[in-house]
Amino acid sequence: MLSDAQWEFIAPLMPNSSGRSGRPFNDHRLTTEGIIYRYRAGIPWRDLPPHFGAWQSVWKRHRRYSLDGTWDRTLAALLTRADAAGLINWEVSVDSTVNRAHQHGTNLPRHTGGPVESQESAHRA
Repeated sequence: MLSDAQWEFIAPLMPNSSGRSGRPFNDHRLTTEGIIYRYRAGIPWRDLPPHFGAWQSVWKRHRRYSLDGTWDRTLAALLTRADAAGLINWEVSVDSTVNRAHQHGTNLPRHTGGPVESQESAHRA
């Protein structure tokens, strides 16, 4: 999944489990590849192949990295590297198209002001 060169760049960005109470982290690379596999395959966490470890452990690590900012720092480092190499085109096209749904096409209840709808306008009622 990740080449050795890719992992060498990402590995220093991973948090260290030393000094923490509890069990040490599983292999960072295997767990990270499990997270990548899950998103690329579009599968639920429970369907993660067992060679990545327990799906609960992979999910917990993903959640931990999301909350502590590890993924944000990793993305920032990857974007900085790609931008320096000229691999990112920062031109953006914005489209202001608006698609409206019919009033009955929503899932929201329609409040009409009471059980019986008044057919008269508000100023005449």
